[in-house]
Amino acid sequence: MMGSRIWAYKVQEIIAESGRNASLLCQFPNNNHISLNWTRVDHMEKYVYLHRDGHFDPYNQHPSFKNRVDLQDRQMKDGDVSLILMNVTINDTGTYECRVFVGETSSWKSISIISLRVVVPPGE
Repeated sequence: MMGSRIWAYKVQEIIAESGRNASLLCQFPNNNHISLNWTRVDHMEKYVYLHRDGHFDPYNQHPSFKNRVDLQDRQMKDGDVSLILMNVTINDTGTYECRVFVGETSSWKSISIISLRVVVPPGE
């Protein structure tokens, strides 16, 4: 069921070289959201990044992303909730989803879905 929901959105494709940082872009026009989460579709039981109550919450973060992710703008000015994934590896290849909790509707809203493909740089 979760997989069928993803195809309702335009998926942005990003290619990153192994060992580099990847920027996963996500903009939310309303800066009054309560919570933000980034998930990877095949790791739904744990978050890539969770921001709630005004700060990063590492409790349910998937172990493979610990100390490797940060927001592009921690202040989330102008609704920029883009994620930086540091030192990517082939294992980071997958589909990522950016969601915000919208207080007016008391529900999660998917903002961005990104298909990340990590490649080995030529000559390695």
